[in-house]
Amino acid sequence: MHRLWLIFTQMVTVALAVLFVVTTLKPEWLPSKSAAVTLQEVVPAAGREAHNPASYRDASRAALPAVVHIYTTQAIRSQRHPLFDDPIFRHFFGDRPEGGKQQRNSGLGSGVIVSPNGYILTNFHVIEAADDIQVSLNDGKTYKAKVIGSDPESDLAILQIKAEKLPAITFGQMENLGVGDVVLAIGNPFGVGQTVTMGIVSALGRSHLGINTFENFIQTDAAINPGNSGGALVDTNGHLVGINTAIYSRTGGSHGIGFAIPVSSVRSIMEQIIQTGTVTRGWIGVEAQEITPELAESFGLPDSEGALIAGLMRNSPADIAGIRPGDVLLAVNSKAVKDPQVMLDLIAALKPDERANFRLRRDQNIVEVQVKIGKRPALQREQE
Repeated sequence: MHRLWLIFTQMVTVALAVLFVVTTLKPEWLPSKSAAVTLQEVVPAAGREAHNPASYRDASRAALPAVVHIYTTQAIRSQRHPLFDDPIFRHFFGDRPEGGKQQRNSGLGSGVIVSPNGYILTNFHVIEAADDIQVSLNDGKTYKAKVIGSDPESDLAILQIKAEKLPAITFGQMENLGVGDVVLAIGNPFGVGQTVTMGIVSALGRSHLGINTFENFIQTDAAINPGNSGGALVDTNGHLVGINTAIYSRTGGSHGIGFAIPVSSVRSIMEQIIQTGTVTRGWIGVEAQEITPELAESFGLPDSEGALIAGLMRNSPADIAGIRPGDVLLAVNSKAVKDPQVMLDLIAALKPDERANFRLRRDQNIVEVQVKIGKRPALQREQE
């Protein structure tokens, strides 16, 4: 047995020595690794189309036809020179026609086709005060557009052109969108033509920015520049998730902080404008103030949650219901009020003539009142 073991070890030693010599001096004698490659590994180029996970070509193809360019013009009259009002000047040079020379201001933006029969969604600030609105489609055709309705407080507007069978965009679902998801911004930045930029969702529910009265923005680092306003923010399926609205910039260019109105807000506002030409929101007629730590201490409040009622209109729904200045609004229909912006949103979502339960803190006591909701006046920005 011992002799067999010695013979085995000697054979292994000789085999390793031979392998070492061949590997060093004649490596070509060894079988090639390439021969081990299977047919399946070399077939894709000939037998099937390779998939590039880094490409968003399909999403762009789906959304691009539904994004349009919007060109606006506005007639303005230049101011009359003050010298024309000077009696001495008029004595020597005579009277001049009243008013100055008429000029035209032009603007540009983007829009999204939301219906095959010509409805287009854009920002209100894109078409504000425009005398003439022209819409250019992805295929180069141009149409004159009319304003169906607008909502300045959310910065949305609906246009319509006389065309049919248009490529309408598909609406996405906000519940499927999360921070870190890839999104594409499509529009007409600086008027250079239709452009697609890519980024991610940086944050959701951004508010207190002072951009609109009602704010619930998607923040993205996809490049958004002047001219992108009103364009589409889409997901990787090419579905609309937001309307590009504003950028944070100190120079006018993109700094990687852009804001879009989420499709969840867009859809309800769009439907109201198409049906009635306007947007109806709830209102109770109060002016609210944020509760700072200093105010909470001076009022003897346990925390800074809620909205301090700083004032109210006489005979407004809040006044009739018995709400007083100095009250702190804590909840509307059992939904917590964290600050005045949340209060604004909760009340605006209520229907006029609906009765709602308001929970208040008054002089260290909790008070429940029922308020009959009124209709929010147009462009009512300072009071709720």
